[in-house]
Amino acid sequence: QVHLVESGGGLVQPGGSLRLSCTSSGSPLDSYAIGWFRQAPGKEREGISCISASDGVAYYLDHAKGRFTTSRDNAKNTVYLQMNSLETEDTATYYCATLRTCVQMGPGYANGYWGQGTQVTVSS
Repeated sequence: QVHLVESGGGLVQPGGSLRLSCTSSGSPLDSYAIGWFRQAPGKEREGISCISASDGVAYYLDHAKGRFTTSRDNAKNTVYLQMNSLETEDTATYYCATLRTCVQMGPGYANGYWGQGTQVTVSS
């Protein structure tokens, strides 16, 4: 089965960048679409992006367009989330999750396999 692990979070100043990684220590990810989500304290989880398994096409929720980019390297069994021009409002725990296809993507998605999350803190 799939066991997801996120990494790459940390402390960054406003305007800075981070690249998050999502990998599996179990079954490979190449047959799954992978979504990125985040949850800030006191707020509900929100979706960020999804990258398809078959053709690698990426999709973004409106708030993530222009600053976030998701990609995948199946040879490394890894999916990435590149985050640029970070703002304090981006502070949250970031999660990756498997989806059957990106058509399932949405803030209410709670199926599939999930990682434990990686903390991103944007502060000066």
